[in-house]
Amino acid sequence: MEITKTPIEGLLIIQPKVFEDDRGHFFESYNKSDFITNGINVDFVQDNQSLSQAGVLRGLHFQNPPFAQGKLVRVIKGAVLDIAVDIRKNSKTYGEHFSIILNEQNKTQFWIPEGFAHGFLTLENNTIFSYKCTNYYNKASEGCILWNDPVLNINWDIKNPVLSEKDKVGEAFNKFKSQF
Repeated sequence: MEITKTPIEGLLIIQPKVFEDDRGHFFESYNKSDFITNGINVDFVQDNQSLSQAGVLRGLHFQNPPFAQGKLVRVIKGAVLDIAVDIRKNSKTYGEHFSIILNEQNKTQFWIPEGFAHGFLTLENNTIFSYKCTNYYNKASEGCILWNDPVLNINWDIKNPVLSEKDKVGEAFNKFKSQF
């Protein structure tokens, strides 16, 4: 696997080694030993998967300590615009975001450690999004920052995404008090 650092400390782009031939392809989507060798020494305890149609936006979500989650995300089918926002209050990149296209063709994975809000916009119908989490979901610890907050200035390249009720009323970033 090839790991690329992003401009935001901790966020990593992971490109697995893909073996392709006329039968199709094969790759290891996770290998604990390789991750440890590359400085990602975490234990995953929960795998999640979602199916969404084009134009669905999920986020910007996070879980507060002590239930904070690191996430290894990827697309199995379809495509997403994936966004991570730094909410670590002592970080030099606090409030900055990084975006990346994840799709079934590039097989790219994105490591998002604790201390980030995360969201994605589906770009194709029937997109299957998968993520491994380092902690269990805890409803009382979940948080949501408004996806289109003007302070964050994220270019989602969509005016009217399909949103959950929770995502429609996310917290404004200038009122947000980070626990990270």
